[in-house]
Amino acid sequence: MWCRYGWSRSTRFFGPHTAVRGGLLTWRLGRAEHLSEMWRAGRVLRVRLVSRGAARLCSSNPPNTSPSSKSPPRVQAEKQRRRREREQAILSSQHSSAEDKPVKWTEKQRILYTAPTLPGTKKDTSLPFPTSYSPEYVESSWYQWWEKEGFFSPEQHERLPHAVDRTFSLCIPPPNVTGTLHLGHALTVAVEDALVRRKRMQGYRVLWVPGCDHAGIATQTVVERRLLREEGKHRHDFTREEFLQQVWKWKNDKGEEIYRQLRSLGASLDWSRACFTMDPCFSRAVTEAFVKLCDLGLIYRSEGLVNWSCALESAISDIEVDSKELSGPTMLSVPGYENKVEFGTMFTFAYPIDNHDEEVMVSTTRPETMLGDVAIAVHPDDPRYQAVNGKQCRHPFTNRLLPIITDSMVDMELGTGAVKVTPAHDHSDFLLSQRHSLPRLTVIRGDGTMTPPCGQWLEGVKRFDARQFVVDALVERKLFRGKKSHAMTLPICSRSGDIIEPLLKKQWFVRCDQMAKKAVQAVEDGQLQIIPDFYTKTWKTWLSNISDWCISRQLWWGHQIPAYQVELPNCTDTKEERWVWGRSEAEARQRAAIRYGVRPEAVTLTQDPDVLDTWFSSGLFPFAMLGWPEQTTDLQHYYPISILETGNDLIFFWVARMVMLGTELTGQLPFKQVLFHSLVRDNHGRKMSKSLGNVIDPLDVIHGVSLERLQEKVMEGNLDPREQLVAIEAQRKDFPKGIPQCGTDALRFALCSHKMQGEDISLSVSQVLSCRHFCNKMWQTLRFTLGVLGHITAPVASLEETTPLSSMDRWICSRLYSTVLQCEQAFEAYELHTVTSALYSFWVHSLCDVYMEHVKPVLVQDEGAVVQPDTEGSDSTRHVATSVLYHCVSVSLALLSPFMPFITEELWQRLQPFRHGAASQTSLSLQPYPCSSQLAHWHFPEEESAFLLIQEVIRTARSLRAQCGMTKDKPAMWAVCSPSQAQVLLHFGSAVWTLSRTSCLHIYCPQGSDNLHSTPPPEGSLIGVVDHSCQLHLHVQSGVNVEKQILQLSQRRDKLVPKLKEILCKVQSPNFLTKVPAHVRQKVDHKMSALQQELKTIEDQLKMLQENQTTE
Repeated sequence: MWCRYGWSRSTRFFGPHTAVRGGLLTWRLGRAEHLSEMWRAGRVLRVRLVSRGAARLCSSNPPNTSPSSKSPPRVQAEKQRRRREREQAILSSQHSSAEDKPVKWTEKQRILYTAPTLPGTKKDTSLPFPTSYSPEYVESSWYQWWEKEGFFSPEQHERLPHAVDRTFSLCIPPPNVTGTLHLGHALTVAVEDALVRRKRMQGYRVLWVPGCDHAGIATQTVVERRLLREEGKHRHDFTREEFLQQVWKWKNDKGEEIYRQLRSLGASLDWSRACFTMDPCFSRAVTEAFVKLCDLGLIYRSEGLVNWSCALESAISDIEVDSKELSGPTMLSVPGYENKVEFGTMFTFAYPIDNHDEEVMVSTTRPETMLGDVAIAVHPDDPRYQAVNGKQCRHPFTNRLLPIITDSMVDMELGTGAVKVTPAHDHSDFLLSQRHSLPRLTVIRGDGTMTPPCGQWLEGVKRFDARQFVVDALVERKLFRGKKSHAMTLPICSRSGDIIEPLLKKQWFVRCDQMAKKAVQAVEDGQLQIIPDFYTKTWKTWLSNISDWCISRQLWWGHQIPAYQVELPNCTDTKEERWVWGRSEAEARQRAAIRYGVRPEAVTLTQDPDVLDTWFSSGLFPFAMLGWPEQTTDLQHYYPISILETGNDLIFFWVARMVMLGTELTGQLPFKQVLFHSLVRDNHGRKMSKSLGNVIDPLDVIHGVSLERLQEKVMEGNLDPREQLVAIEAQRKDFPKGIPQCGTDALRFALCSHKMQGEDISLSVSQVLSCRHFCNKMWQTLRFTLGVLGHITAPVASLEETTPLSSMDRWICSRLYSTVLQCEQAFEAYELHTVTSALYSFWVHSLCDVYMEHVKPVLVQDEGAVVQPDTEGSDSTRHVATSVLYHCVSVSLALLSPFMPFITEELWQRLQPFRHGAASQTSLSLQPYPCSSQLAHWHFPEEESAFLLIQEVIRTARSLRAQCGMTKDKPAMWAVCSPSQAQVLLHFGSAVWTLSRTSCLHIYCPQGSDNLHSTPPPEGSLIGVVDHSCQLHLHVQSGVNVEKQILQLSQRRDKLVPKLKEILCKVQSPNFLTKVPAHVRQKVDHKMSALQQELKTIEDQLKMLQENQTTE
């Protein structure tokens, strides 16, 4: 079996703790050649396989050409180095950077929604508007109403006035029924729900199917532990039927937790179609798939090596194997052993050559497997072994003769060139045995005890106890040559904590090569689009070198394999296995009768007790969830699904298998697009993993949690002491006061704000907290807007009827149009981070910081603001400004709705009394999604372009006010500029003096202008530089202390220069472009540009101040 997990730090292909017998193997599979160093004992063997065919029967997992395979030794060493550095940084007392410092926050007032509201009824939004944002208040009641009203069902599509005859369908990657959601799941939900909600608002017929995976090994393990803890019973104390009843009881009691969490995240799933992979209809699909693939010759039974968990007594998949790095001798707890077992040690012993006074030495980390050795291999041209070629070694314990065979695959230049061969317990040796017709001797049972061929002294002894017995016996016979420390990677079952053992088993396999070719061709032909497209190469490389897939699992919980062993009457050949398959036992019996020419009633059938790999049933999900193999209405309407969105770590285990199985069983690709998102990492760059104790429950971010509770969760886990220490220290550093309550909307928005198509996502709680502050910004914006709307006597004009009058109205309307256009383009490219960035920028920087600050004097007369009667004070201007504000807020809420469904629904509902025709039962989730064509009459590109100068003028003016400590005073300001700039300043004059907090604006053009008659600025004014042709002069009545201003600017310059030098050193380093991620380089470039611009401005200001000082 080819496994993506390497068993030694310096290898990828050997079975766990495999005998070195020389050390290095090189396998050639297809066109790919793989070099893997084995151990560090100095003894190296090189094996080359020219053909892939030999690998097929023994393979249950992808070959090591796949990108999911373990990385080469140097890469692994580098990963381990980085991991140690991260752990050391966590354990040290210092924070590595300012960004790593814990987020500072104070507990906010929690406001609760207390109005009596029956579950499923609409929330009362006529209540007084709370003074501040509270997630608990906002998120109450809305989801139950959405669900009861059927807003998430595709059937509601017919009721939409803006419905279009287009379909959008997808499924959620079914989480394990045993688990709870983590931030990776939350990212999946946030991304998929954003896509789903937007399509629904666009009028599509949308189906998003929820589901749960039965998670064979995980679920069975959980139930077995519970039974042992509560009743003191093991699985085998029950019949299979009794045990399955216990599992179903547990599933029905606890299995809905995932669905509750999905609802908490606001996922707009069609719950009426929820699909569990052990439901009767889904089980029928699994049976149909198995039978059909068997009939096509794509499933067959054969003997092969598999990843085996002795604790579970089952084969397991690669994804259920964790790799533990050992630097040397390490004592580890192993299930079934009272004392810890040592790993990370290399043992060397000798095989005596029969009838000769010579020996051959070999090394291994698994001396207990030497009872299964059947040969020793050397290179035919190796002069050291010419004299012993064809001779035999005598096994010291079984007296069995081991032939010394020659094979050109052995690298005679490395190590001693002698290799022990153990075909039944090593993947590479299994292939070697096929070439030389060697026997395969199993010496370890499925329960981890030694078999009878080992001899009475070892039979029934546990494998790791047998290890010491073998070493002691070798010492006694003077064949032991020593042991030493050995760095290695140990494969561990993630479900049981057991050490993985490669065992030879008869299993069912899926023949993958032809199906894989079709999957590759689908991408090359453009029928299947992979996003981002750099995964296309990965896809082709892996599928072009795929091996057959072992689908047998020795469990009770799962889909029992619909294959039956046949016993014929009067048959004396007990060695030959006869198998048939069928959709039922009756069908299988009929097949057996036809195949073997006997009467059906004469056949005795015994169903295979094994179950199918969970990934087999998961691979059917896109069509089985819709009723396949029946030609249901859902299957006809929604298959193939529109897109599959999932994490990039499932490209092989799930996505590729869905494509292969879907194409073969339905004749169609299961989906047209695959969208991969990156992995979520913690604040220290580590992958979130239960084994590291750094997994964050999204509900803890939504509701808040104390540091004490976080650390309790770590203590409840099964971590080794060092990992537990690192996890607790990381939590103490990152969350000294726990995690604040952030709410669902903030978490979803933060997750979608990261670029998901590229580098992994390092999500910090500070980022989520910033998004909560954004929610409060939205809340306060609505408070202001509702206050303004409360003073109008008639409903606001419709969007189509609203024509902006003032320059600022036109600017904000055009900014909204540009934002909508940017969102459209980014959504189509699945660049959700661009959408969220555009929406945040518009709401905060354009709407709040600029437009609302400008119109406050216009709309809120009781603040005592001075309104310019010639430009802004008329009723018509005020009415238009009110309509513009209303529509900017309303449209923005609709744009944000796919990302932040709760707060946008709450705020949008508050706006509805002020517009015509608002239906009492309508929801924002069913409103038309804003489109640029709808806002085409609001597009004023010249206003947007011109306002860039105004923003710089305002920024410089505020900077000048800050330099002289001005707070309330509003001095006069002169702008010395070019004639073209003067026209822009006149056009936006009211915005300039309102936002820069000056009493008036005088414009002076040294080049002259027919329309301007302003005088030059008074001497002694405070001077600021906007650009090379525009300067601001702030006239301060008390005069300007030029020397003080020069001193302040010089001090500021002295602070900025070292910062710029530091950044320049980073940018100019040779590894900056090659090793620094793109998003980091972008941040550095932005920071560098900002520093350079500020320094230039300071230098220009200093130059003018010094010139004025000289003139005076």
